[in-house]
Amino acid sequence: MAGDPSAANQQSSPPTAGVTGAAVVGAPHTISVPVSSSLAKILNPSAASPPRVGDASSPGDAIEPDITADDPEHDADDGYESEGVSDATTSLSSSIRDFTWENNRRYHKYKEGRYSFPNDEPEQAREDMRHAMVLHLCGGRLHFAPLENPQGILDVGTGTGIWAIDMGDEYPSAEVTGIDLSPIQPDWVPPNVRFIIDDGEAPWLTPPGSLDYVHFRNMAFVIKDWPKMFAQAFTALKPGGWIELQDLKFDYSCDDGTMTEDYGPLKMSHLIHEALARFGVDTHSADRNPERTEAAGFVDLRHSVIKLPVGPWARDKTMKTVGLYNRSSIYDGLHAITMGPLTRGLKWSSEEVEVFLAGVRKDLLDTRIHSYITWHSICAQKPLSASR
Repeated sequence: MAGDPSAANQQSSPPTAGVTGAAVVGAPHTISVPVSSSLAKILNPSAASPPRVGDASSPGDAIEPDITADDPEHDADDGYESEGVSDATTSLSSSIRDFTWENNRRYHKYKEGRYSFPNDEPEQAREDMRHAMVLHLCGGRLHFAPLENPQGILDVGTGTGIWAIDMGDEYPSAEVTGIDLSPIQPDWVPPNVRFIIDDGEAPWLTPPGSLDYVHFRNMAFVIKDWPKMFAQAFTALKPGGWIELQDLKFDYSCDDGTMTEDYGPLKMSHLIHEALARFGVDTHSADRNPERTEAAGFVDLRHSVIKLPVGPWARDKTMKTVGLYNRSSIYDGLHAITMGPLTRGLKWSSEEVEVFLAGVRKDLLDTRIHSYITWHSICAQKPLSASR
């Protein structure tokens, strides 16, 4: 794909090269998330009631907080250090550190084209916003797997590294490793957190039986070979170790008849599914991965599903706040999530995408439509009897 020098001149310089992660000094789980002005005026997560999320202690549990539509009148809208580069990554090539430009968005250069979505600052801010949304949804919990003093943690597709950094704070005796194609993590890290720039679907170099917990988040639109990923995780985990996947499934639904088949975000999701399928990505993996997890040998499967409103239409205070986060994240990310798949996979022009998105934006802001997407948490354990 061709880069766009003019666009590059309009953007900030790439971050300092390096593969070590970073964190901003502060209390665990306290983050600063850039939000739109409309959201900032009404968003106050600390004032919301605790989420009604259970432990999903039995297989197949579906967690469904109350997302009944609200009344119409409410529809309006230091222990940190800069870690030196490890011996294994001292000689980073420019292809790992560099970026490429396309349709005025910045993408990873290393294994160019492997990931269909940008990694520029607006997309990083949106990723951190989604992290804040899930934390609020789950009452500050970073995971559902019943971890007991984990010492080895791997985060596949770590992105900005915000989840890995929070896990490093929560489990200071653990070694937390995040892996991603993009060198976009900050420059200051807790001493127990590191980042590696690589493709998570490539063969892992993790020693067999060395990890207590393997974590995937927001990878449904990325991974092509899930059985391979589960097999690698199973091998890398100690007997008794846990795997967990957290994913948003963007199949827009509605329970009260206010959404029609002409709903812009619904049509958009169909197009993204079609485009990514041409690259071999199973965008419906959230539904299929419970079975794949068990097929890989994992036991004690726990599958939690939560409906996430698109917009502040839910009556429940927590879900109303989650809906604000959710809609803002989707709205701010429309260009990011459509431009790559539709121009690369469906051969649309960038102008065609922009025209289409105008209708999607209009529908997203229609408070009469009570649509939702779903959030899935899948966790399972490597049997204690399994060999390393």
